[in-house]
Amino acid sequence: MKPFHHLLANNLVANVTNFTVWFAITFWVYLETRSVFATGMIAGVYLVLTAGLGFWFGSLVDHNRKTVAMLGSSVASFVLYGLSLAVLLVAPEGAMKQLSGVWLWLFIGLVMMGVIAGNVRSIALPTLVTILVPEDRRDKANGLVGMVSGVGFLTTSVISGFLVAWGGMLLTLVFALAATAVVYVHLLFVQVDEPRATPGEGAEPGRMDIRGTIAVIAGVPGLFALILFATFNNFLGGIFMALMDAYGLSLVKVQTWGLLWAFIATAFIISGLVIARTGLGSNPLRTLLLANLIAWVVCIFFTLQPSIWLLVAGCYSWMFLGPWAEAAEQTTLQKVVPFERQGRVFGFAQSVEQAASPLTAFLISPLAQFVFIPFMTDGAGADAIGDWFGRGENRGIALVFTVAGVVGTVVTLLAFWSRSYGRLSAVYADGSGAGS
Repeated sequence: MKPFHHLLANNLVANVTNFTVWFAITFWVYLETRSVFATGMIAGVYLVLTAGLGFWFGSLVDHNRKTVAMLGSSVASFVLYGLSLAVLLVAPEGAMKQLSGVWLWLFIGLVMMGVIAGNVRSIALPTLVTILVPEDRRDKANGLVGMVSGVGFLTTSVISGFLVAWGGMLLTLVFALAATAVVYVHLLFVQVDEPRATPGEGAEPGRMDIRGTIAVIAGVPGLFALILFATFNNFLGGIFMALMDAYGLSLVKVQTWGLLWAFIATAFIISGLVIARTGLGSNPLRTLLLANLIAWVVCIFFTLQPSIWLLVAGCYSWMFLGPWAEAAEQTTLQKVVPFERQGRVFGFAQSVEQAASPLTAFLISPLAQFVFIPFMTDGAGADAIGDWFGRGENRGIALVFTVAGVVGTVVTLLAFWSRSYGRLSAVYADGSGAGS
């Protein structure tokens, strides 16, 4: 387990570095341009590139040793951050404040590609869990992976805020270059006894082999349904991305909201520690559905009244349950998918699942603005339930969350009763996966 713990620490520093740059450029671009459009584009570009490149990144992981893929990720990020710094230094004075200028968008593009290059690590790490951790302990190891994500989430916004305040993107990129170099050097000394990378039966080295990977997924009963279920949850999760800050800021000041999210992020850490100690049970797929069922039931109730404490309790529950679902999905895939295909299957799942959130975020904002908010301000909804649910803009947003919770609960119950759930549970219990 010692190499695994070194890899966890290495990934923690790399993730904090990359996401600090992402947060920092969002803060910095807004301060430079005062444009919400620009910050929205940064989020959209990140999510679209994550979805679009996931499968290719997965093929890189499968066709190379996993640690080599992670080293390559660090090299790519280092080069792109270096180019970003060069653009920042040579850009004409005032060019970075011009929203329609080439310099600003060239800079944003290079920085975002540097961040995106780090996603190779999020695909490689679960495959390394398969190599390094005995099957009966993988669920606990995946819990530690979730804990590392929580620590990174907790620290990133704080670090990026101080870096931007003290030295803008210049200091941020210097920090990123130094940290990326440290991560690279450290990883050189982590010894992992990996099997020789193979492209998989019927695939040529260096090719993504989409058809072959889809055939592997289709060959495991219920696996496509699992990926589609996670995608559906991300569709509803996009609602949180689009509306949570607006709803929270309608209840408290921005400083308070930021501090509350720092507290809420501790749920990731605690959840990961609990999973690392207790595991996920004999059927991780059942654990995944239970976690989602509880999360969606919570979603029905946590905005029923305009209370910040009710909102914080709901968000904390949501964040606590997230690592359980993520660890359960990874543990299932690690057992039922052949090892030589795991990178591409994880990449395929990332591409499909991540495509859902930005689509919902783009769709739900106008729907909330032009349908739900008027409905609960002076429309039929305000007349029907306004006396106890409340009226106004924030109650329109609250109704979106409640409706999403009802839909999520119904779909999760249907998934429990589905044939796909039974078949995939049987495959996992049978232990026939090549990842075991």
